[in-house]
Amino acid sequence: MRNQNPAAAPDLTLEAADAYCRFLTQRHYENFSVASRFVDGPHRTDLARIYAFCRSTDDLGDESPDGTALSRLARWRSEVESLFAGEPAVHPALIALAPTIDRHRIPAAPFLDLIEANVMDQSVKSYPAWADLERYCMLSAAPVGRMVLRVFDVVDPECERLSDDVCVGLQLANHAQDVSRDAVIGRSYLVQSDVAREGNVGATRALVERARALLESGRALERRVASTPLRLQLTLYRLGGLAICDAIERIGYQTAGRRPSVSRTTKLSLVARAAVETFRPAATPAPGRPTPHPTK
Repeated sequence: MRNQNPAAAPDLTLEAADAYCRFLTQRHYENFSVASRFVDGPHRTDLARIYAFCRSTDDLGDESPDGTALSRLARWRSEVESLFAGEPAVHPALIALAPTIDRHRIPAAPFLDLIEANVMDQSVKSYPAWADLERYCMLSAAPVGRMVLRVFDVVDPECERLSDDVCVGLQLANHAQDVSRDAVIGRSYLVQSDVAREGNVGATRALVERARALLESGRALERRVASTPLRLQLTLYRLGGLAICDAIERIGYQTAGRRPSVSRTTKLSLVARAAVETFRPAATPAPGRPTPHPTK
């Protein structure tokens, strides 16, 4: 929750700032617009603001001119800290985000963690062991899920744990999909101990297996939340991640040479599947059954 300064007023109107956020979501992330159609207008606005912040942060880390990323990320962190201190924001994503933070009492930690992940990307180009990559993903992926839960006023440690699993699983699926793209910019998110033992194909398979296991936590998370639109949104996240894993498997995990994609037809079928799963009465889970969580 921010310490609000009622005397502070940004020069840019909230309407203009929200238009900027909508522009980013429509330009960069086609799946976001599909998923957010199932939530009401205010929540859709909140999600667009969250996405705009995440997109802006990633762009500072990945698209800054050579040698400037760290200083720009430091300035961005300072602006976010000032926002939570109640100071007026200047950047449109932060101007738009302020009322969402206030209304849903979102803490600063997930925003600052996401910035820290982008700081890490400037110097860390590979990950020796699974524990190293997992720590990175807890900064770069898990915060997004925690923001989304807060937008729907879900404050529950177990939901946060399950959401962390799903978000890390989604990111692992994306990393396995983007091996060729990451190589171009000198990065690898394949676990290097897996590469040394099994080669790129085996390491990609291992990443996909971890992703599938983590994404399974989504089923428990979906059962736990009360909001139907949120359950549908979460189901789409899980099914979308699994669809990426399936696409990688179909090409024999050879993503070092090509980037597999999920077809538009498949994406539309996922929406239908998500609706069926969301509105189908849930089976009672077996008592004592643990949530899958990869450890290797």
